[in-house]
Amino acid sequence: MTLPVPYVDVHGTPGECGFAYGTAARDQIAANLDLYAARFRAAGLSPRSSQAAGDRFRAETTTRFPRIAEMLDATAEGAGVTLGDLYAVNARTELIYGATPDDGCTVLGALGTHTATGHTLLAQNWDWHPDQRGTMLLLSTTDERGHRVVTLTEAGMLAKAGLNSAGVGICVNMLTTDQDGLKGAAVPYHVVLRAALEETTLGRALKAVVPSPRNASLNLLVGQSGPAGGELIDLELIPGGAGWLHPENGVLAHANHLEAALPARDLVNDFGGSTLFRAARARRLLTAAAETGKLTDDDLVAVLRDHQSYPNAICRHVDERDAYADHSETVYTVAMDLDERRFGLAEGPPCQHELRWVELGEG
Repeated sequence: MTLPVPYVDVHGTPGECGFAYGTAARDQIAANLDLYAARFRAAGLSPRSSQAAGDRFRAETTTRFPRIAEMLDATAEGAGVTLGDLYAVNARTELIYGATPDDGCTVLGALGTHTATGHTLLAQNWDWHPDQRGTMLLLSTTDERGHRVVTLTEAGMLAKAGLNSAGVGICVNMLTTDQDGLKGAAVPYHVVLRAALEETTLGRALKAVVPSPRNASLNLLVGQSGPAGGELIDLELIPGGAGWLHPENGVLAHANHLEAALPARDLVNDFGGSTLFRAARARRLLTAAAETGKLTDDDLVAVLRDHQSYPNAICRHVDERDAYADHSETVYTVAMDLDERRFGLAEGPPCQHELRWVELGEG
């Protein structure tokens, strides 16, 4: 199997999985911590401040999701890094992105009622600074219960876009509201992602993530396969609240602004950007393909290659007019077939690369 990122495959209890992960990805984790240490400094956070914040996030994660905390603690041990530093990186969104929307990432979903195979499909572009590409990996964990999770993630984290052996899949993109900030106890949103992937049904995944204590806003597109075409839901999560969107004409798409009625001011009002058209355009393109009843994963990837408003498009390319620290492009593209338990990954931008696939098998 040839993949565009390092592949780490671990088995055992959460602690055993975490230690093996930290050991195997030691160099990538160290590099990722160095990248974020520089970003924390640029945001005015000293090493002592970021470590202290990481310790606070660890305390709440341990209380709310003890198995995930056990895995993260063991990851830090295996990698030879401090707990505060590792949890700070897992909380990097909460620590440094409360004031500026991340104008990138587009997520897509299609119900089996509108696909050629009858399978539920998910896909997304993950847009971020191109420097991050070298610290990414594909993490596969199989716990002592036989539950397997495969996820693209930043080294030292446990999840981003992912799929599990029960057919639960998740895609993610960022939101930014006036409710964000370090206000009380919370778990990092990357822990929230892992919490969804630890569950074996869509309903239990929603019970895990909706009430989770948060102080950053995020959007999750969550689905699960099923004999009647599966199900999809999009969750807009802000601190202390949640909104949700359901498929229309068999498809869902979301970008980086609120669409549900939530008690928050969307900071997209202060910055504008391509998010204001990306989701609507993606829905139109998907609906046009779905009308034939033959929507495929290739159709979803075609949408993710769309260049309208290049370079600030669904398929994001670096805009050289931006300062280097603000550069963003599609770093990786992910696609999932929830029924076949297939996880596809391509280095981005996706207009330049083809997907490679990992088969999970059923749990």
